[in-house]
Amino acid sequence: MAKPDYFKWAEELLDPAKTFEKPEALADIKIVELCTLILGPSLPSYLSEFGATVFKVELPGMGDTMRSLTPFAKFFKGAALGWQKEARNKYHITIDVHAEEGKELFKELVKRSDVVVENLRAGTMDRWGIGYRQLKEINPRIIYIALNGFGQWGPYLERPSYDAIAQSESGMAWITGFPDKLPLKSGIWLADYYGGLMGAVGVLAALTYRDKTGKGQYIEFSQAENLIRAMDWTWLYQHLTGKQRERYGNRDVSICPADIFHCKDELVAIAAATDEQFKGLCQAMGRPELAEDPRFSTHLERLKEENAVELLKIVASWASEKTYEEIDKLACEYGFAANKVSNSKDHFYDEHLRKRNFTYVVNDPIYGEVTIEGIAPKLSETPGRIRWLGKPVGLDNEYVFKRFLGLKTSKIKELQEKKVIGKWADQIGRKPPEDWDGKRGVILFNK
Repeated sequence: MAKPDYFKWAEELLDPAKTFEKPEALADIKIVELCTLILGPSLPSYLSEFGATVFKVELPGMGDTMRSLTPFAKFFKGAALGWQKEARNKYHITIDVHAEEGKELFKELVKRSDVVVENLRAGTMDRWGIGYRQLKEINPRIIYIALNGFGQWGPYLERPSYDAIAQSESGMAWITGFPDKLPLKSGIWLADYYGGLMGAVGVLAALTYRDKTGKGQYIEFSQAENLIRAMDWTWLYQHLTGKQRERYGNRDVSICPADIFHCKDELVAIAAATDEQFKGLCQAMGRPELAEDPRFSTHLERLKEENAVELLKIVASWASEKTYEEIDKLACEYGFAANKVSNSKDHFYDEHLRKRNFTYVVNDPIYGEVTIEGIAPKLSETPGRIRWLGKPVGLDNEYVFKRFLGLKTSKIKELQEKKVIGKWADQIGRKPPEDWDGKRGVILFNK
């Protein structure tokens, strides 16, 4: 283990209390987002945490479909829970891009920006006259990323896609779950969030290339292909053996033991990836002879099907007689891995996460104090931050159109009257909370 002064140094270097005193890595980057639901919006959300200015463009009135998606119809002060998270740190504006004046307004925003993010059906933006082929003519430095389920060409071009569709098409659902049960999709919108994250990697790579050459570029992103990329050894196994990968429950077929077990009071994950860790587990179980047993003495022997099944039975029997606290103590003493299977309540009150400021308290001007998960990774010189949560439809129209496009108040009023821009519809998820005073959260820019 490292010297104690290292841990003190790391804590002081990454002190969350100093976050807002430090600069933001992407402070000069402006992103125009014309997206809906999760795959597209999560990408600029990641980048906004590190300082990128994000203009979230919605249609006047109802805005993003995501504003209606919330668990068990639960809204917080009139806002959908997923919406408040994924729309955080963004400026919320409305433009009807179907109207000619709306298209021109959108193009003016793109002229002054670095990145365009869209996740509409393939070719939709081009058909509207605001796709990459049109936008690069007015801003050659623009980086344009189009995300959708199946890409911008190919036999599946017209298929709609959602997270569950991408998990199914990629094969991830097929290998998830237990052998005698239906395939399972992940409990989270994995294809969306992981897709947004890898899309952000593509944007950062394109920004680096532009720094070197001055050239923008087009990025195409398939949600299903991205999940296939994450499926470790699945394709190589198919290629080399001709066998498809199946479901093995919580068991890891590349490490043994590695599974989730019942103990007296909890569910616990236990893993021993190396021979040394396995010896430690055997000692903790009071069965040191197992480490010398020819069936279990090496990593490769433990992976053989009949040996793995037998070994997991032994570990399961031992774990069932112990409390989690006992297993945790033994893991620390003997050097194997073990951890309780935590739920959201465990995380919410976890001392470790609170100490590290990953349990993040946002004092939002509209919605008040909200506790939310924080930011990973942590950067020492340019740490990420959460400034505000998702806002009502069109709340930042005046600020953005005045501050970034230089429009006069009279022009903004004219566009409102023509319904090219506008505010929220009188529906839950779109409008401010009932106790809003009409001022909180409004950014003023007089011109």
